[in-house]
Amino acid sequence: MASHKHFVPLARPQVFFTTDESAQYFECGYSCDHAILLVLDSRKIFFTDSRYTTEAKEYLARGIELVGSANLLESMIELLQKERVKSLAFDPLQVCVQEYQMLLAKLPKCTLEPLPNFHQQLRIIKSDEQVALIAKSQELNKKAYKRFAKMIEKTIERLDNPTELYLHALARQALEQDGSYTLSFNPILSINANAAKPHALPCKDHLRDGDLLLFDAGIKYKRYCSDRTRTAVFSQGRIHFGKKQKFSDKKLQKIYDTVRKAQESAIASLRTGMSGKQIDALAREVIDKAGFGEYFSHSTGHGIGLDIHELPNISKRSEMIIEDGMVFSIEPGIYLPGLYGVRIEDLVVVRNGHAEIL
Repeated sequence: MASHKHFVPLARPQVFFTTDESAQYFECGYSCDHAILLVLDSRKIFFTDSRYTTEAKEYLARGIELVGSANLLESMIELLQKERVKSLAFDPLQVCVQEYQMLLAKLPKCTLEPLPNFHQQLRIIKSDEQVALIAKSQELNKKAYKRFAKMIEKTIERLDNPTELYLHALARQALEQDGSYTLSFNPILSINANAAKPHALPCKDHLRDGDLLLFDAGIKYKRYCSDRTRTAVFSQGRIHFGKKQKFSDKKLQKIYDTVRKAQESAIASLRTGMSGKQIDALAREVIDKAGFGEYFSHSTGHGIGLDIHELPNISKRSEMIIEDGMVFSIEPGIYLPGLYGVRIEDLVVVRNGHAEIL
């Protein structure tokens, strides 16, 4: 019998810095768009400028040191020189060439350790509290979908054939709920042929009876993201975002049923110890057998948390081993250019070796 593979977590660097807002929030309960967080063993130092220092004092977690500066990188380097730091980890995706050259020049005795996406790797296994926050975010997102469906139906009563652009604006209202929530990302709303573009921009196409509508959206709850996609039929002034959909076009119905089967199969069959690409294959195999493999153009899923796209990747190339506590999407799709596209997406958490839909 083959041995069970296990996820090997990244060791947390003792000294690192980050400009990423999600990493900053995770570490110290606050972030802003112009800051550096430096972690020196047990110390955490938050560098920002005068626009944010007052707010930072209010929201930073207890014990975080705050440094106001007009030049964040220089201030951090001065502290590193003073502390005679010998090794410094960082995410090279956050550092430009000029900044890297400055670090090399001013810290000649310090080993710079580039670790791409290292903080997302540190956050890949969610705690029970984090899973609960994501679950709450998704619960609120589902309610927003129901609210949006009712808003569409009320709109049709007074406005024939609204455009995608109009419905997109309406969707934002349903999701944000008068400013109560922020968005995980700009919603994707597309009708018929525009839905054949997986991440379509809204256009001036009108919603008419019998049309397909693809809706992909998420909100944030206490900074944690949700994400959900449904493909629905608009018929006789009514629409719902449940998974049971009946399309008049037989080929479209076959495609929809295939996508739904692919998603259900992947969720039911995935186990801890599988790699991301093995889970991707579970969904892809169903679509391949139905004859639509060439029209499934993206990966099966992605991790989610403080960022809308986190680790693990559920894709053809992902060797990452899936473990309990990981949260990610399962979202297969089929897209026929010029006709329509279908995608169904849910979030799952891995518990006791299996997937549970959030």
